[in-house]
Amino acid sequence: MQKIILVTGSTDGIGLETAKMLVSLGQHILLHGRNPSKLEKAEKMLSALSEGGRVERYVADLSRMAGVGALVKAVADKHAKLDVLINNAGVYNTSDPVMPDGLDVRFAVNTIAPYLLTQRLLPMLGASGRVINVSSAAQSPVDPKALAGQGRLSDGAAYAQSKLALTMWSRHMALSLKGEDPAIIAVNPGSMLGSKMVKDAFRVAGGDIRIGAEILTRAALEDEFATASGQYFDNDSGQFASPHPDALDPKKSQEMVRVIETVLAKMTQLD
Repeated sequence: MQKIILVTGSTDGIGLETAKMLVSLGQHILLHGRNPSKLEKAEKMLSALSEGGRVERYVADLSRMAGVGALVKAVADKHAKLDVLINNAGVYNTSDPVMPDGLDVRFAVNTIAPYLLTQRLLPMLGASGRVINVSSAAQSPVDPKALAGQGRLSDGAAYAQSKLALTMWSRHMALSLKGEDPAIIAVNPGSMLGSKMVKDAFRVAGGDIRIGAEILTRAALEDEFATASGQYFDNDSGQFASPHPDALDPKKSQEMVRVIETVLAKMTQLD
């Protein structure tokens, strides 16, 4: 059966490669990007590759929560149901990491935007749906002040903390939901794969990005992930594994989610 799958950050790298694999398997893919020309180019390429699959494109800037809301509305206007959400969009380094609202762009895009997007799309996903959150082997303890935009971090620290925060809220949300809600799984697609992010940040070619795309495709479609809500899949070891200890600590996870909710409440007041 054809599934409707939203892949954020799917104009290049692992996101684009995942979308290509899913379309080649006959799935209905909702492409997302913030650059309209890159998005149009990706749509044309995937449409040419499609074997019974369908492709749509959605423009949204996920560094701004208003962009998240616009993406939700655009998807909901066209679809009554969504089968899979792959929160893939991510940022490692940029010339100006501080957003106008004071947030570090790594926390905004890698942690807070996927949290809000998942929350808003839960009714469309339902019990049979899946949320695949693209995490990383790079995970380090989260500084709540930095998450809230009150502290500055290096690129590596901000990225690692944002990915642990993503992993923490994935498990926290999964455990808090009831049986009528989708499975939520965090996935490390593989270390140092040759995405644009890795090439720009580390000046190395990196590994085959198909390694990451293959595990995300499995996570979206295969039965082994249907009952894995709240778990963490480490593609470096090729199995479900324990994430950073903080992600297994209910009190730390609850506090981190409280900070995210506080940030979102503040941003709503500013809109």
